[in-house]
Amino acid sequence: MMALLADTRPADKALPPLTDDVFDGLMAALGPFESRPHLAVAVSGGADSLCLVILAARWADRHAGRVTALSVDHGLRAEAGEEVLRVGDWLKPKGIGHQILSWPGPKPVTGVQAAARAARYRLMGGWCRQAGVLHLALAHTLDDQAETFFLRLGAGSGPDGLAAMAAVRETADVRLLRPLLGVGKAALLATLEAEGQEWIEDPSNRDRAFARVRVRRAMAEGGLKASSVARAAHRFGRARVALEAAASALLARAVWVHPAGHAWLEPKEFMAAPDDVSLRALGRVVTAVGGREHGPRVEKLERLHGELGAGTLARTLSGSRIITAGGKVLACREARGLPGALAARPGERVIWDRRFVVRFGNKVCGGSYLRGLGRKGWSEIVQIRPDLRLSSIPGPARASLPAVFDDDGVVSVPHLGFRRQNGGCRRQDGAGFDPDSGPEIAEMRFCPPNSLSSAGFFLRNGPDILSL
Repeated sequence: MMALLADTRPADKALPPLTDDVFDGLMAALGPFESRPHLAVAVSGGADSLCLVILAARWADRHAGRVTALSVDHGLRAEAGEEVLRVGDWLKPKGIGHQILSWPGPKPVTGVQAAARAARYRLMGGWCRQAGVLHLALAHTLDDQAETFFLRLGAGSGPDGLAAMAAVRETADVRLLRPLLGVGKAALLATLEAEGQEWIEDPSNRDRAFARVRVRRAMAEGGLKASSVARAAHRFGRARVALEAAASALLARAVWVHPAGHAWLEPKEFMAAPDDVSLRALGRVVTAVGGREHGPRVEKLERLHGELGAGTLARTLSGSRIITAGGKVLACREARGLPGALAARPGERVIWDRRFVVRFGNKVCGGSYLRGLGRKGWSEIVQIRPDLRLSSIPGPARASLPAVFDDDGVVSVPHLGFRRQNGGCRRQDGAGFDPDSGPEIAEMRFCPPNSLSSAGFFLRNGPDILSL
């Protein structure tokens, strides 16, 4: 657990800046790191992120590595474009690389902050994946942790939510690191002042229309110390670790995960476990199968949990369909809300439906694309291969399987072992299909954003990588 470096000095005494030795200790708690590490840092131009990137750059230099600053232009304010350029101007003399990422398209009318945050993580995670960068550092502070605690408390979160932000979180794209999570904002301002470094003040940080700003004001007016609130979150974090260990053990003995992305649950095992453990394990299953980054609301999960022991169950939650079948419970991706057609490009690696890492082969059919199999696709292939009705993949899970199509119909469905008869691609002269074309898919791996490995899942039915 990360120590809290909150200010306990009288108000009239200035805080010293953070030293390199202190920052080394903060980073060591988040390791291990590879030799010559390449660290990405999210930099908005605010005080917190600028302080982080300066400290991180010096840390990387001491480890023969380097840092790349990532700035996202949300396009929500006219000044945003100029601000990210200014960040680059500040970082260039310090020898810090800088990348500007843009959020294109129309912006939502409501829930702007949440949408902007999701876009920011998506853009930065995608950049890290493409660049082969393993770690993305975020400048969340002790003050941010305290505000998050109150926001989660107001939303009725359980112990997991009240643990607030984790210092390290694995995603499908990158490891998220928060080295400043135990450091108060005042120490960061002192560090920037010692550096003679300017920063940008975001006017939204003073806008009471946003819940986080209202919480910040209420804490100040009520005399609440961020360190005290963060300490409570820290204790919930310890509880989270204990619950996670117990939930992992339950998942290992009571959940069977198929490489095609569905899972079978033993309901008796779930009902026998303590409620907090069972709820956590159930939430991890639902979230992973549905391809979501965050679990469902506690009250919805509790309702589902209460129905596990019933004779019949048919419910959808967080993109997952949960059904009682043969004395067990099936959790699979619901067919609704699947992504549209994704063009197949030779050798390209993509994330499909937030659940599958897919790498196309070097030979793909012209005009082919990837999308969910659907009921129509299933009807087509079962006419060709009636034996597929005997597949170990249950009927409710088939429509959401990733499949390759072209203008002539289904080309291949790797998880069903289906490939169009007489080869894949139609001959250029139109005379039938070429048996030497393909394969269309070189790799297909179930890799949801809610990591299976950390949840204690394991695959019991074949390899997790399909190589055709």
